[in-house]
Amino acid sequence: MRYLLVSLAFCASAPAFAQDYPTHPVTMVVAFPPGGVAELTGRPTAIAMEKVLGQRVIIENRPGAAGATGNAYVANSKPDGYTLLMGLSSISVIPEAERLQGHKPPYELSQFAPIALVSADPVVLVVREEAPWKTVQEFVADAKKRPDKITYSSSGIYGALHMPFVMLEHATGASLWHVPYNGGGPAVQALLGSQVDSTAGARP
Repeated sequence: MRYLLVSLAFCASAPAFAQDYPTHPVTMVVAFPPGGVAELTGRPTAIAMEKVLGQRVIIENRPGAAGATGNAYVANSKPDGYTLLMGLSSISVIPEAERLQGHKPPYELSQFAPIALVSADPVVLVVREEAPWKTVQEFVADAKKRPDKITYSSSGIYGALHMPFVMLEHATGASLWHVPYNGGGPAVQALLGSQVDSTAGARP
C-alpha cells in the first residue's frame, strides 16, 4: 500500500474550466514534510505541468496526521482547480479508519476527483545493511520470537508506511512496535539514524 497509488486530485465540485485555464499559478499540496516520496514525485510532476499549463505550479508542504491535514486542506479549499493534491494511497484509508474509531473523518473521498495516476511503486521491507535479518522469513521469525521488540517507523498512524506493517502482522501473526513520524522522510532518517529497526519503502 505504501506508494502503490499516487494520484493528483482536485475538488470534485469544480466548475467546467474556461479555455484559458489556468490564468495564474497553481498550488500542489504535498501532505507530508520534505524528503518523502510524495514530494520527490510531486516536484518533477510540477515542473512537467508548468511546461504544459504555462503557469507556475507551486509545491506547498502541509504535513500532519499521516497526510490527513493536507488532504483535508485541499478537500475544503475553493473548488476552482487551483489547489491540487499529490495524494498517496492513504487518502482512501484515513476516512474509513477514523469512522472505525468512532470519529468524524476530516474529509471524504467524494470531495476529490482523480486527475492522473503518477506512479505505482511496489512496497518493500527496508532494514539497515548491518541488520541481523537477511530475508523476510528471518525478520518475521524473530518478530514472532520477540513480540513488540522489533521497531518500525512510519509516516503516521493509518499512513502509507503504517498499513503495510499492519498487513504483515495480520498475515504472519508477528507483533512489531510502531514508531510514527510526521512523514516518509523523517521515517527513513529514523532508520538511518538507528532509532528504529525497519521501515517500508518504494522500489522504483
